[in-house]
Amino acid sequence: MLNEAIELLKRIELNSFLEKVNLKQFESDNLLSTEGYSSKEYISSLKELSILNDVISLHHSINKLITLIQDTQELLNDIEMKDIAEDEIKQNEAILKEKILRLYTLTRQKLPNDDNTAIVEIRPGVGGIEASLFAESLFNMYIKYCTEKKYKIEVYSLEHNADGGINEATFLIDEEGSFGQFRFESGVHRVQRVPTTEAAGRIHTSTAAVAVLPSFEQSEIKLDEKDLRIDVYRSSGPGGQSVNTTDSAVRVTHIPTGIIVTSQNSRSQIKNKELAISVLFSKLQEIEMNRQLEAEMTIRKEAIATSDRSMKIRTYNFPQSRVTDHRLNLSWFNINEIIEGDIEEIINQCSNELRS
Repeated sequence: MLNEAIELLKRIELNSFLEKVNLKQFESDNLLSTEGYSSKEYISSLKELSILNDVISLHHSINKLITLIQDTQELLNDIEMKDIAEDEIKQNEAILKEKILRLYTLTRQKLPNDDNTAIVEIRPGVGGIEASLFAESLFNMYIKYCTEKKYKIEVYSLEHNADGGINEATFLIDEEGSFGQFRFESGVHRVQRVPTTEAAGRIHTSTAAVAVLPSFEQSEIKLDEKDLRIDVYRSSGPGGQSVNTTDSAVRVTHIPTGIIVTSQNSRSQIKNKELAISVLFSKLQEIEMNRQLEAEMTIRKEAIATSDRSMKIRTYNFPQSRVTDHRLNLSWFNINEIIEGDIEEIINQCSNELRS
């Protein structure tokens, strides 16, 4: 951890950030004196200035922590001070780890639509009921993480399987920059565990597909009403029981592409229509993004930057209490905590390291 921090500070040219702060401060001040200046531009400029100042502050803070840890390491040879020194080093390394991840986040390479909010879709893959149960576990994992982070969540659609688990879940993470944070969760997630129904104790392998899409303002895409077919039906909850007394669920079909989007979580038909069309906009925008990326990126980069559901990205092995991300070639051995929403380290590692 200490060596990683030292290498990170070497990579970041602090003087260039100091120069950027002065330049951005000058630009922000000039905006205020410009006739007809855009408040949106000014807010954006202040946000950039805040990020630059955070980078400088973190740089200084990490430097101080490195010096403190190095000084404390000298006490490890002192028999009387060894235990105290070890505790202090452990505590400071934990703080250092958090600061390094934060600095990585602030200085990482920007990708298209990183600042957008995220729409997440989860569907079971191979494995029957076990796949549906795993899809529900992933849904709960993300929801618990976002709740802990105090991110606003809006569930667009949640379709339960009558035999257990879910057939599909779609939700919005209404936090600025959540697409940049979660975009590398897209792909096939695999689980290896012994199902509760398995009498012989054999390990089964099942999968679930996760797709993370950037959410867009509807004004950014042109959509002709005549290209839409809108159907309404009655929502169903666990076990197939009706959760609404009216036909409020909405299915929107985009005729030119054949894309179908449903929304059933709200009791309002109007709200469900709005949510479904919002997801449709993101899907259409994703198609356009993929068309542009195809000529510019390698197959691997395209798979990472888009929602390529054929790519196995992560395995959750319960017998070994291990979660492995195959793109990073890294494993974590606290699967129970991870499946309960303790995924910050995994998400940050992926978001920071899969951008090159």
